[in-house]
Amino acid sequence: MKKTIIWIVDDDVIYQTIIQKLIKKAGVFSAHSSFMNGKDAINTLTNTIEESEYLPDIILLDINMPVMDGWEFMEEIKLIKSKINKKIIIYIVSSSIAIEDKNKSKTFTDIIGYIPKPISIEDLIAIVQSDENSAGN
Repeated sequence: MKKTIIWIVDDDVIYQTIIQKLIKKAGVFSAHSSFMNGKDAINTLTNTIEESEYLPDIILLDINMPVMDGWEFMEEIKLIKSKINKKIIIYIVSSSIAIEDKNKSKTFTDIIGYIPKPISIEDLIAIVQSDENSAGN
């Protein structure tokens, strides 16, 4: 299994705590970082663009956050995407059950899927396996 870096972008402190425990328990990630809003994640992404070994393979992105929400994050990532020399898989992970949010997520080519909270260890492992399978293509 390859080295997989995952970023969590979510303002919910309880969710952050739970997902970090699940990440460790899943045992399929070499590193993880957490961000409380999209702005912090975009700033870190921008600052590490040259160092692809620190860039995430997978981002689990919440929609509703202060400062910069998930949709604004997606708009910002479009602006810097051409400078990133690594494929980053993005999943929306949200407690929103609004069909508009699911439909909107489909308008972004970089969003691979929409996972309702709570996320499980099985979800995490499936994400990594699908990333590994797509990496070969």
